[in-house]
Amino acid sequence: MKQIFDSLKKQSPSRIIALGFSAVILVGAVLLMMPFSLKKGVHLSFLNALFTSTSAVCVTGLVVVDTADSFTAIGQAIVAALIQIGGLGIASVGVGFIIAAGKRVSIKSRLMVKEALNVDTYHGMVRLVRIVLAITLGFEAAGAIISFFVFRKDYSPLHAVGISIFHSIAAFNNAGFDNLGGMHNLIPYKDNILLNITTDVLVIVGGIGFLVLVDIVKQKSFKKLCLHSKVAISMTAVLLIGGTLILKATENITWMGAFFQSMTTRTAGFSTYNIGNFSKAGLFAMCILMFIGASPGSTGGGVKTTTIFVMIQALKCMGRKKLAHAFKRSISEENISKAFMITVLSAGILCVATFLMCVFEPEYDFIQIIFEVASALSTAGLSTGITPELGVAARILIILLMFTGRVGAFTLLSVWGKVSTPNARYSEEMISIG
Repeated sequence: MKQIFDSLKKQSPSRIIALGFSAVILVGAVLLMMPFSLKKGVHLSFLNALFTSTSAVCVTGLVVVDTADSFTAIGQAIVAALIQIGGLGIASVGVGFIIAAGKRVSIKSRLMVKEALNVDTYHGMVRLVRIVLAITLGFEAAGAIISFFVFRKDYSPLHAVGISIFHSIAAFNNAGFDNLGGMHNLIPYKDNILLNITTDVLVIVGGIGFLVLVDIVKQKSFKKLCLHSKVAISMTAVLLIGGTLILKATENITWMGAFFQSMTTRTAGFSTYNIGNFSKAGLFAMCILMFIGASPGSTGGGVKTTTIFVMIQALKCMGRKKLAHAFKRSISEENISKAFMITVLSAGILCVATFLMCVFEPEYDFIQIIFEVASALSTAGLSTGITPELGVAARILIILLMFTGRVGAFTLLSVWGKVSTPNARYSEEMISIG
């Protein structure tokens, strides 16, 4: 055991984070297969347990078995715990336990939190983790209390408490799991204004990024916010409004339903309508929203709002032969290169995975397949209803996509080793482009 810990200490933060997520997923899968986690008469294979655990830890929400119909109260609590760990991140949870135990947080741990939350410096990591935990618990507690007033009308008080806590954790962590039973998600509550608004707030706050929330509390004015916060807030607003208008135009749903689906599509995974009945135009628009996803340092997935913003600004300024800028601030070449790299890499994975899924599941329409792949890779958790029917190969592919989406394709690339800086540079030569 000592050799294992010594070996881990020598690993890079990215590799430790990836290994940490893998370990939690495997432990979660084993726990979900235990008799105390399953309802009487329910059998859960290791593949389905692994799928469920991966979906929970990667805060996705895709399911092959119904959470309420398959798992006992203990099993549902395990799923909720996996969602919470996955949403906060292995590093943040680990540092939280260290702080609670009164121990000193090492430099290695600070570096892991820096990597997990995507911040520029490891200074102030302990304070940041405390704030992140406080924000998470505060919003989840408030969400559970408000949700209780909705669910108590249809369930016994004790059952309503359990559903409310589970729903609040899933919503804030952008997971999309529900424990209402029957694979209905939130469709029975599509007209409930209180639950819709509560879920909207939890998902948006959880998906906008902890750094943005801290900046808002500290500055209390949009003009004083840092560039990252301004971009994240602006892009979130544009995507919410744009998505609402598009879905209202393509689908026969209410304005509240259009806003809810626009909000949840970008990584939450809840649905108040049967997604399988949506038009191809609506599903394609949702694929784009899922691919973009939430903001960095949040509980959501996707290539991130800031990534797309930087790309758009760079392309716009290239056309005008100007330096990329936004909100009277210049955007660094490093940010631009990373944005293009993440987007191209994610698009490449999406294309390859879609091709493989077409091979594995040829009976489904192309839009259903690309929707499922985009949902898994962006950890959105929405489905047209084909997830429980997928074969073994397709389920393994979805598991790998969910893991890649949560840990990050860019992070996984760095897991395989550090890239050394070359001592020499080749001479430049022009290539004809376009």
